[in-house]
Amino acid sequence: MSLVAVWLRLEARRRARSLAVLALLVAVATATVLAALAGARRGESAMARLNAVTLPADAVVLPNQPEFDWDAVRSLPGVAAVSGFAVAPFFVEELPGYWGYLPPVDRDAYRTVERPVVLEGRLADPGRPDEVVVTGYFPVAYGLGVGDTLTLRLLSERQAGDFDLGGDPGGPRVRARIVGVIRSPWYSDKLGDKGTWFSVFPSPALVATYRENFLGASSSGFVNALVRLDQGERGLPAFRAGLAKITGRTDIEIWNAGDVTRHRQQVNAYESLCLAVFALVALAAALVLVGQSVARYVAAGVGELQVLRASGLTTRQCLAAACAGPFLASVAGSTLGAGGAAVASAWMPIGAASLVEPAPGFDADLLVLACGWAAVPLLVLAGALAAAWLAVVSARSTAAPVRSAVARAADRLGLPVPLVAGARFALERGQAPGAVPVRPALLAAAAGVLGVLASFTFAAGVADAAGNPARFGQTFQLTAYLGEGGKDWAAAERATDVMARDPDVAGVNDSRVAVAEAGDVSVTVYRHHPVSGAADVVLLSGRMPEDPGEVVLAPTTARALGAEVGSSVRLAGTTGPREVTVRGIGFVPQGSHNDYDVGAWTTTAGFEALFGADFKYHLALVALRPGADPQAVLGRLTKAVAGVEGGDRVSIDAVQPPEQLAEVQDVQILPLFLGGFLALLAVGAVGHALATAVRRRRHEVAVMRALGMTRAQARLVVFTQGSLLAVVGLAFGVPLGVALGRTLWRVVAERTPLFYEPPVALWALLAIGPAAVLVANLLALWPGRLAARLPIGHILRTE
Repeated sequence: MSLVAVWLRLEARRRARSLAVLALLVAVATATVLAALAGARRGESAMARLNAVTLPADAVVLPNQPEFDWDAVRSLPGVAAVSGFAVAPFFVEELPGYWGYLPPVDRDAYRTVERPVVLEGRLADPGRPDEVVVTGYFPVAYGLGVGDTLTLRLLSERQAGDFDLGGDPGGPRVRARIVGVIRSPWYSDKLGDKGTWFSVFPSPALVATYRENFLGASSSGFVNALVRLDQGERGLPAFRAGLAKITGRTDIEIWNAGDVTRHRQQVNAYESLCLAVFALVALAAALVLVGQSVARYVAAGVGELQVLRASGLTTRQCLAAACAGPFLASVAGSTLGAGGAAVASAWMPIGAASLVEPAPGFDADLLVLACGWAAVPLLVLAGALAAAWLAVVSARSTAAPVRSAVARAADRLGLPVPLVAGARFALERGQAPGAVPVRPALLAAAAGVLGVLASFTFAAGVADAAGNPARFGQTFQLTAYLGEGGKDWAAAERATDVMARDPDVAGVNDSRVAVAEAGDVSVTVYRHHPVSGAADVVLLSGRMPEDPGEVVLAPTTARALGAEVGSSVRLAGTTGPREVTVRGIGFVPQGSHNDYDVGAWTTTAGFEALFGADFKYHLALVALRPGADPQAVLGRLTKAVAGVEGGDRVSIDAVQPPEQLAEVQDVQILPLFLGGFLALLAVGAVGHALATAVRRRRHEVAVMRALGMTRAQARLVVFTQGSLLAVVGLAFGVPLGVALGRTLWRVVAERTPLFYEPPVALWALLAIGPAAVLVANLLALWPGRLAARLPIGHILRTE
């Protein structure tokens, strides 16, 4: 039997517990890193994989016109399929406050356009009005799934014709069974309302059977549609031109479904990047923490093997014998870790990607698992060989150690011996055989402070955005709907005057909304017409328009048009095309057909020049004074406006936060996890450095004790070492952490987009210094006790 095999058998008997602990550490680290990497890959590809199997729509066409001829659209060249949906609600009796929206109206739904993947059950029968399907998160939100029944409450014919959502639905009740759980780009949950809205979709037979309860007795309601093109997104320009030709309209709003997909993919990619960085940080923590355990194990083995050098043990044999145990333990650990990562795939992907994952559940990433399973033992073996070689070299070295400038300065200043010795322990490697690497502990301390402060700085940005809708341009709190389709429901000027007189109202903007075309881009245009006071428009650059030939573009619209402040763009409204100059980039109100970062502002004269007297919606944007209760003001305004002619048809609603806010909050947890892992790395590395310094440099401590150092002073040596590690970590970690946190927040602000305000984590800045020093000194308690209780005589005799 070879020497290596004999030594391995001895090690298995004597140090089986240490090898088992090492294997467990490797398993935990491997599972964490591989699960995060596999989850990142799965999340990043989720949107593309969902699109690949669902025949997604390329355009959402919104003419908002009764009796619109969709058959003519189907006959356009390049149109592969059209699936209509009614712009009408329905309600669920078992879920108070819940209402569904946009039910499909024809048999193309779920089949030729947005053919969803079925996560459970089956699709609704297109011939049965009593069947519905739900999106993936609905069963989680409400505890209702396949086989359960819902009572759908429909509007009366009058309510549907007037789009009157006030009061109880006056139409029929339909008992419907949930037959499936589905997912596609259109039929999927949103971060802001997981499963709580737009998540129940009936069979097309429901609208066919109760058409008057969705579109009114005179079919005055709207049917809009999802359109899939033969050439995908590339076919949109030709489709726009063909639609304008057959309808004679240039103001039909067309959403590019590819823009929505790209936005979702950006969110998924960002979260996947954070998860990948989390995996890398976990790998770094494992390399330090597990690496130190491997190094200690190997160094001890090399020390014991040195006695066999006289009997002919070669350096190669010494290295092989010392590294065999850790290598085999790492093989067992990586096997367990790869299995754990495979099990963890059942909970991946996380965040926004989980809402578009086409095949949730167990899905082992064999490429990541196989590479990780092979790489981990090789990394452990490489580290063990390096540690063993250094141990052999250190045993032979007689070179003088490098002195620290800080320790030398402390010595020259005549500081007490425990402080000088603590500085040397923290900043100097020492001399063999008691040499201890100090750089890993210093780097880890700085990384821990950096990670914690960056996480809290980023979280401060999220908290600021969550509590300040103005970061998303929403400077008004209530929206009053005064008219639609070019017709006002009430005397608009009187209604806005009544609202402006409320003592809690700071300003009212009488805004009309219409859609212009700028080449292939639909631009939702808002009229800026303050009645009293002002609801400030959040501008990212430039100024507001002042004459009819000027506009402010929202940032995403400006990017789509390649425009900036000073550029000229050509907008085509119902009166024809006009050249306008971009005077600013800023946010617009979020509407039913546009996000706050998509659209434009224009003056009253500019709006009339583009659209004449036409408009799609007529709104009053109401800004409240600080401290006002939106619900209380809403009630007063509703009552006051009802006294105006036609005011009973004016609906006033509270402004809902944009979906992008939920996206920002969704990514908040990942930087916090990163900060936690870096803090764990710092605690482990500093604690290991303090304990190792006392054990490996016990001869120096024993000499100082023999020369008169007291036990309390021996403890002070270790406390000084820990405090100095904390101070070095703070010196580098605080500025870098603030800079990193702000950089990450700026990246998120630009991606979202939102108005960037440098975040300040004040309490974290105030607490990080005392907390770091306190943690370092707590970690020094046990090593300090060991230093004070060292058997001085025994150490000096044996060493």
